Amino acid sequence: MDLNADLGEGFGVWRLGDDEALLDIVTSANVACGFHAGDPVTMRRICAAAADRGVTVGAQVGYRDLAGFGRRRIDYRFDELRDDVLYQIAALDGFCRVAGTRVRYVKPHGALYNTACVDEAQAAAVVAAVADVDPTLPILCLPGSVLSQLATGAGLRAVAEGFADRGYQPDGRLVPRDAPGALLDDHREVVAQALSMAGSGTVTATDGTAVASPVESICVHGDTPGAAALARRIRQSLEAAGQRLTAFV
Repeated sequence: MDLNADLGEGFGVWRLGDDEALLDIVTSANVACGFHAGDPVTMRRICAAAADRGVTVGAQVGYRDLAGFGRRRIDYRFDELRDDVLYQIAALDGFCRVAGTRVRYVKPHGALYNTACVDEAQAAAVVAAVADVDPTLPILCLPGSVLSQLATGAGLRAVAEGFADRGYQPDGRLVPRDAPGALLDDHREVVAQALSMAGSGTVTATDGTAVASPVESICVHGDTPGAAALARRIRQSLEAAGQRLTAFV
């Protein structure tokens, strides 16, 4: 099982989360590429730190929305979104190569992630960008989503992802961030959800029903308060349950 976190989400002098501590715990790092968060200095620092620790680096691509942290939906023309995504992947890969590594996968962020789950045009733009850059790059996404289906249809590898610290709707989608139950605050509940996804491939939705969620990677958000301690607890619990923690690529 892979354990991933969103990293490099500061900007300029502002730091968000404890990137270095998380890099000592996770197996994959979703690094912000400067559009929803991050900047060149941060990108270079995170890529170097990840390479030093043997952590796999993925490009976390988002809307061009620093003010909204990429959590506001934006309507794009297909070619604009495709090229914005391509630009972000290529930028991060440059810093990866300086650090002696490379971008190994792509994961949309925030509103782009949620929109690509259901919107064929935006999902297709993400798929097209990845296919243009490197068709061997996997896309980390929600299982059963439109993005997952289009990626597979285009011959790309779609890697199913689950969220330890997010609430789920009965249809398997994430609870919107502005709705009750979007974020799980109880660390015991977060750990239990991670164990359920890794073990039985299910999560409990907000209505109490069991929802199928077979995943290859589990995410803990880097901007969650106490994220490093929580990620460490998740890792220890998964390993105690017999799961071998390793990057999916």
